[in-house]
Amino acid sequence: MTEIATTSGARSVGLLSVGAYRPERVVTNDEICQHIDSSDEWIYTRTGIKTRRFAADDESAASMATEACRRALSNAGLSAADIDGVIVTTNTHFLQTPPAAPMVAASLGAKGILGFDLSAGCAGFGYALGAAADMIRGGGAATMLVVGTEKLSPTIDMYDRGNCFIFADGAAAVVVGETPFQGIGPTVAGSDGEQADAIRQDIDWITFAQNPSGPRPFVRLEGPAVFRWAAFKMGDVGRRAMDAAGVRPDQIDVFVPHQANSRINELLVKNLQLRPDAVVANDIEHTGNTSAASIPLAMAELLTTGAAKPGDLALLIGYGAGLSYAAQVVRMPKG
Repeated sequence: MTEIATTSGARSVGLLSVGAYRPERVVTNDEICQHIDSSDEWIYTRTGIKTRRFAADDESAASMATEACRRALSNAGLSAADIDGVIVTTNTHFLQTPPAAPMVAASLGAKGILGFDLSAGCAGFGYALGAAADMIRGGGAATMLVVGTEKLSPTIDMYDRGNCFIFADGAAAVVVGETPFQGIGPTVAGSDGEQADAIRQDIDWITFAQNPSGPRPFVRLEGPAVFRWAAFKMGDVGRRAMDAAGVRPDQIDVFVPHQANSRINELLVKNLQLRPDAVVANDIEHTGNTSAASIPLAMAELLTTGAAKPGDLALLIGYGAGLSYAAQVVRMPKG
């Protein structure tokens, strides 16, 4: 029997840089409360959110991804010619086809490289990061961009008191490539489709097209169900990621969970038994929940402010729609 040849690539793969894009428009809790019976204090107490960013009408998930990628490349000292592939993870590329990744690659001037979209809800960045690292280790690419990008604001029912204050817009990208040391641990991922309705689009596009004068689709969230699932299940996911990477909780310098709810993340810190001085990302306070973009945006914020530094050992945990999750241990990149 003729054997099929395989390839192999870099043994040690890590994050070379991160770049973030945040839309200009800042939306306060008071502005949100113009549509619902609530208050800035109520929203902040229950979610940890004070402000969030909404994209302009002429901005899209793809255009924000492109800008984030440009900044990540600049921070890595690389150009588009140095990139072999782009993975875009998003829930809000509002075209069934073509995918966003080839469009982003072309906008960067990296025509002809591999590119694909990946959708796994708010866990998408972890899935995409794992896919890129494995492709590089397998020899399918040498250097890749992974970008989380979301334009969630058009999906929000501003009169839905259950979630209109949560979601927001933004994008952040990382450059993934060979490093002198192992910089990305194994990905621990999974899903619980029995709870798929906990975060969902309430009306599919075909149904809406058949009755365009009827209610339009919005994202709906069963907050208490998601809170319980994340707060009590993601601790185990984080421990499995640390075990897979061969590190202990007391060796983690930085914790970057999905920025869904700061109260969930406070419980996760206790559950994981991290060091008291471990840095915990809290980008949600001024960025809101940007789904697949939240983890790289939070990483960028920690590096920009100096709260974390390149080389720090970080635990990433993404969780959300699906219900899906993905976690890994990484070394923090350059900002």
